[in-house]
This record gives sequence, structure tokens and C-alpha cells, in this order.
Amino acid sequence: MKIKSVEPFVLHVPVTGSQIADSTHSITHWGVVGARIETEDGLAGYGFTGTHAELAGDHLITRCIATCLAPLLVGEDASDVQRLWLKIARNPALQWIGRAGITTLAHAAVDVALWDLKAKQAGVPLWKLLGGQVRDRVRAYNTDIGWLSIADDKLVQGAQRAVGQGFTGIKIKVGSTVERDLRRLEAVRRAIGPDVTLAVDGNGKWDLATCLRFCRGAEPFDVYWFEEPLWHDDVKGHAQLARATRIPVALGEQLYTQDAFSEFFHQEAVHWVQPDSTRMGGVSEVMRVCETAHAYRLPVALHAGDMSQVHVHLSYAHPACQVLEYIPWIKDCFTEPAEVVDGSFRLPQQPGAGTTPTQDAWERFSRPVA
Repeated sequence: MKIKSVEPFVLHVPVTGSQIADSTHSITHWGVVGARIETEDGLAGYGFTGTHAELAGDHLITRCIATCLAPLLVGEDASDVQRLWLKIARNPALQWIGRAGITTLAHAAVDVALWDLKAKQAGVPLWKLLGGQVRDRVRAYNTDIGWLSIADDKLVQGAQRAVGQGFTGIKIKVGSTVERDLRRLEAVRRAIGPDVTLAVDGNGKWDLATCLRFCRGAEPFDVYWFEEPLWHDDVKGHAQLARATRIPVALGEQLYTQDAFSEFFHQEAVHWVQPDSTRMGGVSEVMRVCETAHAYRLPVALHAGDMSQVHVHLSYAHPACQVLEYIPWIKDCFTEPAEVVDGSFRLPQQPGAGTTPTQDAWERFSRPVA
């Protein structure tokens, strides 16, 4: 299965409504920035990272794929996924210019594409290639109803609607003011009742003092986790918060390597582990983080920078994975969309990683590649 070509691509897909916002970002589209890897026998694999759909930044990733990664891959055996991961990750030139950020996002797209190829060659969905199904269902929680840009009354209505659709978990954004966020949290908890898990996500906005004040007010509402409460690299602060509140701490979407997670594990600064295959070098590195989390007996809730197209496979295949985020923005761009039925993700059936775009997606959402 020799690699013939590695071609980058860019899709910009509208978010729900016209615009959404959390505590730090406001966007109108989600960027699906990735790589199409074709073998000499005509098989094609697809992988991508997730961005805020800004072409200037997306083009940095596509240029990295085309000029830095493609020369390392063309002519190689695509089935040697782990060897090729090391060839890229330990390449001296790439290490010198960056072991996180653009180079890792580009690497993520390529690694996912290689896993997609490997599963397609075997004729099986990725979860089966990774060892098979370890659970009967993967419970979904709905994030798309919880943005900070949603008015209070619409937030409550959306939460009730999600529960009516079968979701047994929802997540709402925080990070405006403690007072407003506590009012919204209380209103949602009252609306959905005690049997639905309710998580919150701060997107790294607050300092420790603000987080402590929020947690004191939030503890009566049975918060499932507080995601990204502090700046992403603040291990000490997360450890202090984890010791000071009964609310579990969740994080990981902004960590790029297994080593970055290791210090949070060592300092007991995280309760829910949230790696993302679109951020940290693809499926290969995420599986290593899942294994380490499992060794610490920490649950994993994979972050959905891929909108769960790939992560539904990992969640069915790895025993550490407990729940999975549902955001439906890009699902209809793929030949096998990530689908939630009665509150759980449907087990994928098509060969591959769930990353093959439809022709309609190419025609509607493609953007120029620099």
C-alpha cells in the first residue's frame, strides 16, 4: 500500500444558526482542514483537523502538509502507521520549528488519514481495527445547545429539547460573569431535572479566584465536570482547584502531546481526560493518552474537534472512554455521519475512520488551498 500522493484540502462549514460564541471565541464556520492520501493502488484515506475557518491560519496548516509532511510520506507503505508517526514526530527539522500548534495539527490530519486508509484496506470500520467493540453504547452529551451567545430563555428551551430528543447529558458554556453563569446553570438544572448530567465549560477564561467563587455557587447543582476552568497550561492552578472543589476538573483539548498530559496526571490536576485526535498528532497519540489515563483509572471524554466523526470509533474501542460530545455542524459532510439515536452514538459500519467527505461537501464547502 505505497503512498502515491498527499494532497491538502480545506472545507468551511456553517455552524448552527449564523454564529456561536464561548468565553473566548466567536465563529460562523468550522474549518475542516485536512489531507487526502492516495496509494498507488487507488485507495484514498482522509484525515482532518478542526479550525475556526480563517483561511490565513488554515493555509499555514495546508502548506505544512504539502511542503513538510508530504515529502516524508510519498513512497512509504501507508500501513506502517506507527512508524510513519514517529518519522514525522521525531523529524529533526519539524521538532526545531515546533512540537505543537501548526505542525501538530498538520500531523493530526495525516495520521487520521493513514488510519482511515489502514481500516479501508482491511475492509473494517476503525473501531474494529483498533481491537473491537468494548461497550454496547457510547452515551452522547449535547454541547450545541449551550453556547454563551444563546439567550437565557433559549438556553433553557434548548436543554429541554435535547432531553426530549433522548440526550442524557448536556454541557453549557460559562465564562461571562460568575453571577450570570450561576443563574443560567440553576435555570438549566431546574428545567432538566436531576437525572440528566450537566457539565460546564469555561474555555480557559477565568483565573483561580474566579473559578473558586464559581465552584462554591455551582456545587449544589450537581455539575458533572468543569471543563477548561483555567489557562490550558496551568498545571498548578488546576491541581489547586481540583483539591478545593467537589466538582470534577476536565481538560485536554489544548494539550498537544502525551507528555503534556503526563504532568496533569502526576499532579492530580485532572479528573476527566479530554484528548483530541485533531490537535495532538492524530489517533496514534490519542490512543497513548487513553492508555495512560486508563492506567491512572481516569475516565476519558474525547474532545470533539472532529465533531466525533473519528472519536466515535475510539470511544467504542477503548475501555477508558465513557461519554462523547455531540456537535452536529459537519456530520452531513461525510459518507457516514456521526449519528445519535436514543441518546447514544450509533456504532459505525463503513470501512474506514468516518472521514470520507461527500461530493456535495466538496462542491458546497471547499475553499482554496494555498
